[in-house]
Amino acid sequence: MNDPLNGGALADILGSTPDDLALYELALTHGSTGRADYQRLEFLGDRVLGLVIASELYTRFPSASEGEMSSRLHVLASGATCAAIAQRLNLTALIRFGAQARNDGGRYSDNIAADAIEALIGALYLDKGIDTARAFVIAHWGEMIDGQAAAPKHPKAALQEWALARRRRPPEYEIVAREGPDHAPRFRVAVSIGKLARAEAEGASKQAAEKAAAALLLAELEGQEK
Repeated sequence: MNDPLNGGALADILGSTPDDLALYELALTHGSTGRADYQRLEFLGDRVLGLVIASELYTRFPSASEGEMSSRLHVLASGATCAAIAQRLNLTALIRFGAQARNDGGRYSDNIAADAIEALIGALYLDKGIDTARAFVIAHWGEMIDGQAAAPKHPKAALQEWALARRRRPPEYEIVAREGPDHAPRFRVAVSIGKLARAEAEGASKQAAEKAAAALLLAELEGQEK
């Protein structure tokens, strides 16, 4: 991998110059290199991210119930949200890959992008402490936290409620196809409500594909009711 400080790219993403560069090099190393990789830092960063977002939700929404905050946290800390932020920051351009993973398009994987930004948060926490890690999270997640006027509902939960309210069979999910290498898989999942309706969607994980399929089917069913 090129020096992650090449052109100041990493400092620009962090908003400051790293003190312990080795932490960030580890955070930007994928397992396909055969070297120590970002998994442990990802584990730590995931918890730091969750703590910061939970704390912000507790402060910004004083009348929200535990369930409402959990729903908001689920979306804000999801792999899809993390991947979107990482891609916006062009973080994957700094990741060190093995040749096979690089050739297989690992740099464009949402799963890897999400893992990498969590690892980066973990490195930032160890390097500069919780206040700096919190500032980074608020800088990139803050508008989304404030922008949620109402607690978001997960599409699978919303589809389940739709079926229950109309006395229909609960949604059933099945994997239609799984393609791609282990580090950058693509899943195609179908969801159906009995013989009433069916939809298919793809995602970088089984959960992401199920969520997308549920959202698609729910939109179709609600559109039929209008």
